[in-house]
Amino acid sequence: MTGVIWFVQVVHYPLFGRVGAQEFAAYAREHADRTGRVVGPAMAVELALALALAARAGAGALAWAGLALLAVIWGSTALVQVPLHRRLAAGPDHAAQRRLVRTNWIRTAAWTARAVIATMLAAG
Repeated sequence: MTGVIWFVQVVHYPLFGRVGAQEFAAYAREHADRTGRVVGPAMAVELALALALAARAGAGALAWAGLALLAVIWGSTALVQVPLHRRLAAGPDHAAQRRLVRTNWIRTAAWTARAVIATMLAAG
């Protein structure tokens, strides 16, 4: 998910501003549909694995920190990014698009931190 979020943050979300007004709503809806099919299952698997890791006897602080970061990611997704995507699906809204790029740094930072934690856990 770290690679996906960096691509979305640096490449994909900024390109929303280049979509013409006539095509914007359809583009935004299709983006949400296609992206959801890719990231939805990956996020669900990530959550299940993080829960299993934290629930293990002797789970350390890193496992719990990773789970806390997922709570931030899921909260930001549900409370900030999804509502902004709904606004964009209604038509061009440059303020919403700029806010989407700006607020998505929350998820980008959290997933990046999770990648560091996963690397530390794997290195044991």
